[in-house]
Amino acid sequence: MTDERGSFLSSLERLDGKVAVVTGANSGLGFEAACDLALLGARVILASRNVERNDAAVRELASRVPGARVEAAPLNLASLASVAEFSDRLAGRVSAVDVLINNAGVMAPPRRLETKDGFELQFGVNHLGHFALTARLKPLLECAPDGGIVVAIASLAAWKGQIRFDDLQSRYRYVPFHAYNQSKLANLMFGMELARRAKIEGWKLHARIAHPGWARTRLIVNGMGSGTGGVLTLVTELGANIAFQLLGQSAAEGAEPFVYAAASSQAEDGQYYGPTGAGERRGPPGPAVIPPSAQRPDIAKRLWDVSERLTDVGFD
Repeated sequence: MTDERGSFLSSLERLDGKVAVVTGANSGLGFEAACDLALLGARVILASRNVERNDAAVRELASRVPGARVEAAPLNLASLASVAEFSDRLAGRVSAVDVLINNAGVMAPPRRLETKDGFELQFGVNHLGHFALTARLKPLLECAPDGGIVVAIASLAAWKGQIRFDDLQSRYRYVPFHAYNQSKLANLMFGMELARRAKIEGWKLHARIAHPGWARTRLIVNGMGSGTGGVLTLVTELGANIAFQLLGQSAAEGAEPFVYAAASSQAEDGQYYGPTGAGERRGPPGPAVIPPSAQRPDIAKRLWDVSERLTDVGFD
């Protein structure tokens, strides 16, 4: 571990005896966040859909963090039934959830795909799946001694997002990154609205939001148009990957804002965290700028109501 990484972790609160759930944790940002949480002493549950990759990730994390308490549990956020099954199984394994990091995501598949429940894949996985998961885990989050901490994971892409209530599922017009940007703005607004409602309603939980800046992960490699073979697509992907290689940071560094939001004494409910370098692309974690489009309580409330209706899951 580098001195910088050690210094970052030493600045955080210890999580000994606490339970942390990280979605999409068998690779990339989620895996790195899980490693940091384990280093802080948490019992970490890797919640991802691929069982074989989950098992491999458990072995790798245990090797990287000797003595870590780590286990995996299957979770497919593209299926509301899987979200319900995961939540029910988890309730039989733990008495409380102290940290929930909603990290799993899909980025810009070249053609429109749907979840098992008929939602556009990115909106369904990135937003609705995590909305339903958080709602179902609310009882466990409220059982945490200090109130569980939910970290919603957004992206710099939220700056270009727009919540299109007239076509949330991109049925009439699908543009890969338009749908991705919308889902990331939804993540940011959900985290802020969750914090607002928790304070008003007296829910015993905390909500913060984080983004990784430009992090080099497989989400970028497998992004827009992967495998389509078009010349324009290849040029776009090459340019994006070069930019991320030159201006981005490692997955471990990209995950630091997630862990900061979950374990720093400086992190506050309803606030947004990310890299503090130029353009919030890289650098040590700290406060991030919230896009004006996310500062619309009326839109956030409407999105919440629509999300409850679509998932048939509520927080009350």
